[in-house]
Amino acid sequence: QVQLVESGGGLVQPGGPLRPSCTASGITFSTYTMAWYRQAPGKQRELVASITGGRNTNYADSVKGRFIISRDNAKNTVYLQMNSLKPEDTAVYYCYCYAQGRSGSWGQGTQVTVSS
Repeated sequence: QVQLVESGGGLVQPGGPLRPSCTASGITFSTYTMAWYRQAPGKQRELVASITGGRNTNYADSVKGRFIISRDNAKNTVYLQMNSLKPEDTAVYYCYCYAQGRSGSWGQGTQVTVSS
């Protein structure tokens, strides 16, 4: 059974950093693409960043240059280093994993609030 557990969300002031993480179990982690999505109140869930098993990365235009996605295959964990946070980054951040021929799985989400 696939399980994704996010942690590291919270309240941060504008301009500050935050680094949520997501630890996976029940999968061969290194073969999966890992991604972070976010959903703000009243808005659709959107892709923030993704990283393949070969560490190829992809970012939404709104976070390029501010966010960095990385993974540690030894720890089955993916990270999202978020810098220069803005109030519009406020959302629930979800971890997602998928692989060719396998159905994707979601984490439960972690709240990120950017406010002074």
